[in-house]
Amino acid sequence: MKKLIGLLLALIMLAGCTASLADTVTLTYAEVNPIEGTIVGELARAFKTKVEELSGGTVLIDIQASGVLGAEDQILDNLLGYGTVTDICRISAFALSQYGCTKATLLSLPYVFENRDHFWNFATSDLAKEFLNEPQTIGLPLRGLCYGEEGFRHFFFKNPVTDITSLKGLKIRVSSDPVMTGLVKGLGASATTVPFTELYSALQTGVVDAAEQPTANYKSNAFQEVAPYFMMDGHTLGAVQLIITDTAWNKLSAEQQAWVQEAADYASQVCRQVSESKEAETLEALKAEGVTIIEVADKTPWIEAVKDVVSANINGEDAAYQQLLDLK
Repeated sequence: MKKLIGLLLALIMLAGCTASLADTVTLTYAEVNPIEGTIVGELARAFKTKVEELSGGTVLIDIQASGVLGAEDQILDNLLGYGTVTDICRISAFALSQYGCTKATLLSLPYVFENRDHFWNFATSDLAKEFLNEPQTIGLPLRGLCYGEEGFRHFFFKNPVTDITSLKGLKIRVSSDPVMTGLVKGLGASATTVPFTELYSALQTGVVDAAEQPTANYKSNAFQEVAPYFMMDGHTLGAVQLIITDTAWNKLSAEQQAWVQEAADYASQVCRQVSESKEAETLEALKAEGVTIIEVADKTPWIEAVKDVVSANINGEDAAYQQLLDLK
């Protein structure tokens, strides 16, 4: 009888373990940049660690970094149902503008944020929640979890430059985004779309003369090896966001969803802390490597050159744009 009872207890325990394993959800997280040495890499790591800690391992995050799941556009297509690989990704905050999110476009407008504090006033506000929820309001099968940032974005060049006039006629790589394309055209250059994963070779071979990225991404992708002139114009803050598919979200229990959101909020603050220290540290390292840093003391001519781009891309979101400006 004791043996029978022992066997029954063992079967019950095994059944409990099997149920526990069945309840475990693994979510694939896509990142186009490396994990090591990047601000967005620290965002991904913090999110993964906190989700797995809060959930006791019932929600696991499988980070696929360095563009192994494709460029940002390909990853977004996957999230929107054209593939089944990706559950969560970190994207440029304005990337969803090409899928109909007009509020997202505002975050990429030139000089909308005066400084880092201005952006974080937004990112922690009720207005940010409204922006993050925009995909749901227009029927996309996605939802935003949080914002982060990689510092201000700057131009970098293969050959020596001095000021805004140096950009005229150059081929500058941009993402397939009307604001960035308009920005580059407004500055007198030729906007050239190249996948991020091919940017190093495009600079190396002369397919493009220049590109733009936040400081940390510039260094972590070794762009200084092929484009060692870094002009700190700060045209856009590198705002980013985490998004998750409705399919992945609905796999989670209400408790797991709460853990994922809590982890996203935590990772957002980690991103803020890392970004504040990383930019200054990276600039010093770049100078030590021989990169030429060109400061932009007066941004007035830059702002004037792109004012038509701003007005053309507000897309009826005048009230939201003004709210953004008022958060400084």
